[in-house]
Amino acid sequence: MAVIDNERHKRDLVLRLKRAEGQLRGIQAMIERGAECERVTQQLSAVRRALDKAFFQVLACAIQAAPPQAPGQAQAAAQRLSHAAELLAKFG
Repeated sequence: MAVIDNERHKRDLVLRLKRAEGQLRGIQAMIERGAECERVTQQLSAVRRALDKAFFQVLACAIQAAPPQAPGQAQAAAQRLSHAAELLAKFG
């Protein structure tokens, strides 16, 4: 399995998720205050897009994981791509 080992990518992803977490807390507060449904849905849409971007960043990590160095490693690369496709089909 691939892991996020690039420190900049890891930091960017964690910051994106923290922002989404803050947005979710804000949405919860809006609902508790009785905000209009349209404003709540706008914010839900925004946080959903932020989470989608995070998802695709992580998926890209799985796809870009160390390319095969030798002809015998082509099967491993094909399995990684297959796994990434399964993730897209399941969660994308």
